[in-house]
Formats: sequence, C-alpha cells, structure tokens
Amino acid sequence: MVYPPRCTLCGVPVESDFGLCGSCWRDTPFVSGLCCDACGVPLLGQDTGTTELCDDCLTIARPWSRGRAALLYRDNGRKLVLSLKHGDRHDIVRPAALWMANAIRPVVTPDTLVVPVPLHWTRLLRRRFNQAALLAHDVSKQLGLPCCPDLLQRTVQTRSLEGLGRDQRYATLQSAITVHPKRRQHIAGRPVLIVDDVMTSGATLSAATQACFSGGAADVCIVTLARVGKDA
Repeated sequence: MVYPPRCTLCGVPVESDFGLCGSCWRDTPFVSGLCCDACGVPLLGQDTGTTELCDDCLTIARPWSRGRAALLYRDNGRKLVLSLKHGDRHDIVRPAALWMANAIRPVVTPDTLVVPVPLHWTRLLRRRFNQAALLAHDVSKQLGLPCCPDLLQRTVQTRSLEGLGRDQRYATLQSAITVHPKRRQHIAGRPVLIVDDVMTSGATLSAATQACFSGGAADVCIVTLARVGKDA
C-alpha cells in the first residue's frame, strides 16, 4: 500500500513487483523461438529440434557446449543491462534472473554448478558489486541449483574491452581467469553454468570456460542476460 508495484523500466503502476508494464514488455527484445545453440542469438526459421548455429558461432570455435541469452542488447535490453551495471539498479536482478533461468532451463542438468564471471578485485572495489555474481545467485535460486560465487577469479587486471576488436579481446583475456585454488574441489567432474550480463565477442566467457575445464569441469554451458547481435 505504501510502495505500490511499478514497472522496472518506466515506473508506471503494474500488478506485481519486479515486472514490466505492457508497453515496456512489448518493446523489450526478448529472445524466443529458434536461436543459436551456442550463444542464444535469435535465428530466422522454425525450431525443428535440431542444433542451429549463427554465423559467428560457425566461424568461432566456442569452448562451451551450449548457450542462451534472455534478451538482445538493444533498446530496452541495453537499458536494463546498463541500469544494472552502472546505475545500481539491483531491483533488475530478480526479473532478469527469471528470464535467464527460463532461457537456460532446458539445457542444464540437476548436478550443474552455477558460477559467475569474475571481476578483478580492483574493479570490484570501484564498482562495489559484481553484477554477474548477483545474477548468478538469483539464477541458481530460480533453477534450484547450487552456486559458487568465487569459484573463478580474475588474476590479471586487464584493460577495458570496450572498443577492442574480437582478436584484441581474446588476446587481452588470455590466462586472465583461473579457478580459485580453494574451490577446485567443487568443480571436479561436474557440469558448470557460467553467468554473465552481456556477451559481445564471447572472449570473457571463453576465458572463463577454459578455466573451468582446466579445473576439471565435465561440461560448461553459458547464459547471459543480453547478447549483442548484428543489429545491436
């Protein structure tokens, strides 16, 4: 009664907490239907149950087995990501995690461990939170799976990837992410789901995936809140 539910994006009254109004829902680029099995970007055509890959994932060998994204990184999708990442809008985590969980649910198995992409401690100190860790925590709750927020660590303070090309991004992140030595026993022989807010080139997720396999993971899948597509 004191704080009536409002749209997460525009603030107009809605029926339930952490929801979107009809207009914002319509204008939010949710991924549905046929999508790339490796990164989640939507594809043209009907879903026939066979594995389909986008042009990027046909060209670039992805180290993880399967991937999904809840949104495209444009319009309201971009607004949601930036509000969470730079606007301290932690209220976005709850609906975002629900969308991500719904996207990846058919892919994961009951013994999967949910893991966020890590931040270097210096960047974490400046930002005060890791948005991937917040998403991973709520995604794990939605899926009923365990979460290990500090399984991975970023041991190298890399420069910002913004504005870098694909090859530069991969080179920058080479060997920058490792499994925390005190958490290695949690990953040995089990599948892992890596969570991040956005996938652009896939360099960060590739580095995290390779770290998981080096630590003994049996399989790795990925899920992101948003995927940068060609029309983004």
